[in-house]
Amino acid sequence: MLSLLLARRGVRVILLEMHRDFERQFRGDTVHPSTLEILDQLGLAGRLLELPHAKVSGPAVLTQEGPFAPVDLSRLNTKFPYIAIMHQPLLLEFLVREARLYPHFELRMRAEVTRLVEVDGVVAGVRYQSEDGCHEVRAALVVGADGRFSMVRRLAGIEPVKTSPPMDVLWFRLPKLPEDPEAPGGVLGGIGRGHLLIAIDRRDYWQVGYVIAKGGYQAARATGLPALRESIAAIEPRFRKHLESVTDWRQLSLLSVESSRCRQWYKPGLLLVGDAAHVMSPVGGVGINYAIQDAVEAANVLAEPLAAGKVEVAQLAEVQRRRQWPTRFIQGVQEFIQKRLITGALRSTGPLRVPWFVRVFFRIPIVRDLPARVIGFGIWRVRVERPQ
Repeated sequence: MLSLLLARRGVRVILLEMHRDFERQFRGDTVHPSTLEILDQLGLAGRLLELPHAKVSGPAVLTQEGPFAPVDLSRLNTKFPYIAIMHQPLLLEFLVREARLYPHFELRMRAEVTRLVEVDGVVAGVRYQSEDGCHEVRAALVVGADGRFSMVRRLAGIEPVKTSPPMDVLWFRLPKLPEDPEAPGGVLGGIGRGHLLIAIDRRDYWQVGYVIAKGGYQAARATGLPALRESIAAIEPRFRKHLESVTDWRQLSLLSVESSRCRQWYKPGLLLVGDAAHVMSPVGGVGINYAIQDAVEAANVLAEPLAAGKVEVAQLAEVQRRRQWPTRFIQGVQEFIQKRLITGALRSTGPLRVPWFVRVFFRIPIVRDLPARVIGFGIWRVRVERPQ
């Protein structure tokens, strides 16, 4: 996204991608209203939404008192009052196709960064390994956008600090059946009996996340797949028949989830964005969208200095200043939810109960709409300052 925005502004960009393609398993495929509005500014949202996707407006959590929907994006004042569920490779390929329309953009696949090039204490480029050997690229700015296990961050000696307790998630698919339940808002979920379940309607299958206690995977395997299927069905009985398709542990991926952020996202000649700067919990599915907002603000601040060939440290600090507080806020919300709700659910032995006063509280308009605004946009909307 940052490459596209900079190339549109006439800045030469070389994008290094370690893999041979984008076809690999991603944890999150949620494109929120904030991202759709940004793409709409660029005239791209309509074309993106021509690609296969599903729309969800919020989860309905199954409780002892019936469904409870604490988040409803359909009420948002936007052209896109929903989350678009789209395979992330499709989104990445779309952005690359758009960036290739500009002569200043170049993509190099199978290019694995192995070293930062520094001159007089300033990062001046990278060395990378490809199929035909080792290469060096010099640049006015190196941007580490390489995720939670960022090699660029490690090479720069920048250490993140953890911001929320870790948890483990079993991530798998269930088939769609003709008699499938209606998913209000496109998402089903449940909390209780020591676990949390979320199921996203992907049109042709259900994408399921099942939260277990940290380090509890081996214990789950020891009890066997029948016990696992039964524990999931106990939270969402309507999936009992679907779960018959889960016959091998290889159908389930174990995701180790944690949240962290760097105290400083930059050093002379280098900037970190997205998960490289702040690893998000999956709570709310906001990680992709906060990374894109980082890219937008980085382009807003740095496009002109980069076009002139020199970026000052103060300008890198300005990018972090713009994005640090929204990131800290949402990570604080995620930490609260994990500590107070998810951890409590993992300790519970019974089904989830939502007190009557909580349900009444969420019927107050300003309270009812606040979670949707936070998930949809964050603290405030981020805009491309020069979209044309």
